[in-house]
Amino acid sequence: MFIITVIKLLLIALNIFPSRFTNRRVMFLIYMTNLVTHVMMDEPRFAQPIPNVTVAVGRDANLPCVVEHLGGYKVAWIHIDRQMILTIHRHVISRIPRYSITYTDNTWLLHVNQAHQDDRGYYMCQVNTNPMISQVGYLQVVVPPNILDIESTPSSVAVRENQNINMTCRADGFPTPKIIWRREDGEEIAVEKKKKVLVYDGDVLPLTKVSRNEMGAYLCIATNGVPPSVSKRIILDVEFSPMIWVPNQLVGAPAGTDVTIDCHTEAHPKAIIYWVYNSVMVLPSKKYKTDYTENSYRAHMKLTIRNLQYGDFGNYRCISKNSLGETEGSIRVYEIPLPSTPSKQVTHTTVESRESNIIPALRNDTTKSLQTDVYAMKNDLYTGSGSSLAGSGSSSAASSSSSSSSSMQTALLPGGAAGNGLSALSGGAAAGGPGSKGSLAIGKSMFYTERPPNEYASAAGE
Repeated sequence: MFIITVIKLLLIALNIFPSRFTNRRVMFLIYMTNLVTHVMMDEPRFAQPIPNVTVAVGRDANLPCVVEHLGGYKVAWIHIDRQMILTIHRHVISRIPRYSITYTDNTWLLHVNQAHQDDRGYYMCQVNTNPMISQVGYLQVVVPPNILDIESTPSSVAVRENQNINMTCRADGFPTPKIIWRREDGEEIAVEKKKKVLVYDGDVLPLTKVSRNEMGAYLCIATNGVPPSVSKRIILDVEFSPMIWVPNQLVGAPAGTDVTIDCHTEAHPKAIIYWVYNSVMVLPSKKYKTDYTENSYRAHMKLTIRNLQYGDFGNYRCISKNSLGETEGSIRVYEIPLPSTPSKQVTHTTVESRESNIIPALRNDTTKSLQTDVYAMKNDLYTGSGSSLAGSGSSSAASSSSSSSSSMQTALLPGGAAGNGLSALSGGAAAGGPGSKGSLAIGKSMFYTERPPNEYASAAGE
């Protein structure tokens, strides 16, 4: 504008005094033209725009203003939103000590130390030309999210089972934070008439007809793109009276053994659990061992009764009690006969198996072996009663031979027939004279020996 004004004045002078040009006046016009050209060439100007700067609250920010051909002019910084002059040339005008100015290589750098949210807004760099020139940049101060405990649900909240509850989580920050909910254990959240979701968006989490399965820790997480994200842990307690169920209501065990009975219970607030027998609380002792395992609102009760005696059989009660109620379960322990020991059964089976191996060997033995025993028996009989046999003659011998032959045939019969045949043969020998020796030999060779003859043993081994 200044240059245009000068040109206009020159033109006016030429129009007014067109016929009075002298050498001096011509030189004056040339000088003015050179001056205008020089001014036009050295006029201050901005070399680049001011960038928009984003900084987290509490951090430092720098706003550059690059001015060329400043000459004798001065640069000032102004915070437009506050309508506050911050600096003029190298001097800080503002009383806020966090502002400062530096100058290097045509660059006027405004420093904002430990930026506050109030520092957010437009900043103007101005040169005091006539008319003035200026440019504007924006400083964005972002704030990470912060959960407002005063406006949010407490860290622990309780509700009765089957009632409704709304859990609230409020947060501030810039930009405005987004709130999401999730369960700490990773389970789904039942919302909007039992619709289940893993993540719920919103400041308020509505839960309807809360069940004990929804008990636990919930996480309210606030994010706005500015690290770090923050969360709040809210524990939801669902209160209900105790419940008990008994896996086995009848338990049988022999006297002299140990037996374990158990109950399962659920309750919240935490219940007092114990055992009762004959209206007396059962305490840990050499007789009784108690074991309680708890997990959240569940508990597993175990009672071990050692060395059962007559007075230990009867009804045992498991009892669970809290501030909302009391319940109990009953288990009857009764006596059953003591089963036979496994060792006796094994011995009995072994003996039977041995007999089953020996008897077929006896049945399948060769006729020659049996005849050898019979002939040996005959020799014993004849030796023991030689006079009697000689007196009786060939008829007695024939009778004895016939009887022996008959007994041999009977011995070959299966099963008990062999025993009967040998008994008859023994009796026949006794009738023939003093044949007790022969009778004893038959008994030993067939049944009453603890150990069979060698041929039987070899047959059994085969």
